[in-house]
Amino acid sequence: MNDMPTHIAIIMDGNRRWAKQNGISVSMGHKEGAETLKKITRYANKIGIKYLTVYAFSTENWKRSEEEVSALMLLFKNYLDDLVSAVDLENIKVKIFGHIESLPKNLQDSIKKAMDKTEKNTGTELCIAFNYGGRDEITNATKNIARDVKENKINVEDINEKLVSSYLYTKDEPDPDLLIRTSGEIRLSNFLPWQLVYSEFVFVDKYWPDFSEKDLDEAIEIFEKRNRNFGGK
Repeated sequence: MNDMPTHIAIIMDGNRRWAKQNGISVSMGHKEGAETLKKITRYANKIGIKYLTVYAFSTENWKRSEEEVSALMLLFKNYLDDLVSAVDLENIKVKIFGHIESLPKNLQDSIKKAMDKTEKNTGTELCIAFNYGGRDEITNATKNIARDVKENKINVEDINEKLVSSYLYTKDEPDPDLLIRTSGEIRLSNFLPWQLVYSEFVFVDKYWPDFSEKDLDEAIEIFEKRNRNFGGK
């Protein structure tokens, strides 16, 4: 790997279809997907990926059954509680972004604990988009910019791409170099629409629980062969 991406984003798609294919419950499919995330995060850290941003729960996922949503909330809480003790030893930093304030209080506590405990780690930064929607993120950024203009904190003339980026959840990370989506679907599904404008896309025709370290290597190899000219040619 000669030209490693600094930042990889992943849409972890296919847990439910994988569960159906294997004749198990949806919640078990999500649990297996969480195990895959642990595995891929450790591997990304091992090979030197600086940022790994994953789509875990969208603002649209609330439309799913109450049973599935409740199971996902509990799974994510348990995942974070288990992850903290494991990743802390591997120097991985955890960041969660989205509408955190509207999540259950016990989950908010686990999120804060995970972020606080790994804050000073310097390995891969695992950024988990949870209760996140891309258009919602841009809408909120616009509201905050308008509020700051109204309060004379910034001038209208100051508004440019760099300033807008500074109002997003991802303001402290560079834009993703590479987006990977599993399950064979070919769309963004409201994930990082501002940040992915110049990212390379790789779509993998397998469900997320089956995604392996080898699949990540292959996606990175595809990325390395792409000619990224950012509109310059």
